[in-house]
Amino acid sequence: MREIQFREALGEAMSEEMRRDEKVFLMGEEVAEYNGAYKVSQGMLDEFGPERVIDTPIAELGFAGVGVGAAMNGLRPIIEFMTFNFSLVAIDQVINSAAKMMSMSGGQFNIPMVFRGPTGNAGMLSSQHSQNFESWYANCPGLKVVVPSNPYDAKGLLKSSIRDNDPVIFMESELMYGEKGEVPEGEYLIPLGSADIKREGSDVTIVSFGKVLKVAMQAAEEAAKNGVSVEVVDLRSVRPIDYATVVESVKKTNRLIIVEEAWPLAAISSEITYHVQKHAFDYLDAPIHRINSMDVPLPYAPTLIEAILPNVKRTMDAISAVTYK
Repeated sequence: MREIQFREALGEAMSEEMRRDEKVFLMGEEVAEYNGAYKVSQGMLDEFGPERVIDTPIAELGFAGVGVGAAMNGLRPIIEFMTFNFSLVAIDQVINSAAKMMSMSGGQFNIPMVFRGPTGNAGMLSSQHSQNFESWYANCPGLKVVVPSNPYDAKGLLKSSIRDNDPVIFMESELMYGEKGEVPEGEYLIPLGSADIKREGSDVTIVSFGKVLKVAMQAAEEAAKNGVSVEVVDLRSVRPIDYATVVESVKKTNRLIIVEEAWPLAAISSEITYHVQKHAFDYLDAPIHRINSMDVPLPYAPTLIEAILPNVKRTMDAISAVTYK
């Protein structure tokens, strides 16, 4: 094992897949000459050339549509959005073309493509650059939605996403690109729709995904000092969701908290809450608690950002409420 940055894990995944399959290419704003806005595609232009690492104009709707057409013709495009906030400009191509094409063509066209880029709070970039759209895309049949929490998962999940025959929304985080984690040398894949138990526990289950998984892990460590054993489940994919792993964990711990960065209304945490109360209600010894971003546009001031987003204190309060300790 070696420790590499989140951005390096993503770059390795793309480069390995481009070496393996000449149909894979990368397209987006600043991905080539500038080596990526977040340096995820560092060195890829030099290795693969301008026909496979393609700089685009600031025209998300246009280059997303080009990607859909390329996928219909047998290529495997990776479309990078500089931020998923900008994907709203391209949402017609993502929702009405990529997600629907296999169904509307009667199975004649697969759309093997990945839309990837950062999501959520990026640190003092204010409301228009700090939104979470995981539940928006997860609500659309025909798409798969992946949100990794660490470099190891990011590489294995991105490689699987590139090989998938359906369109995949792959959501990262600007605040995670420089974080390091252990990633093995060589080939490995992580199947989409497979959750991972990041910490074993017996008193309460915390379900999370993406960068706020770190909040769940820190709260679990603090809770352990008070004698509370917390199990942390990382969803990794929010469409499909690995319901079975979540339900089995709740059956073991009898309590559930969900930590999610998005706003509370119609969130992934809402879906998890419904599914658990339907399939594991008799195992619950306390109400399910959700920790979401507060229901307001994210402000610029760092003190307000800290107050609005999920944090360790709010998670610890929820642990105390469900365990009565």
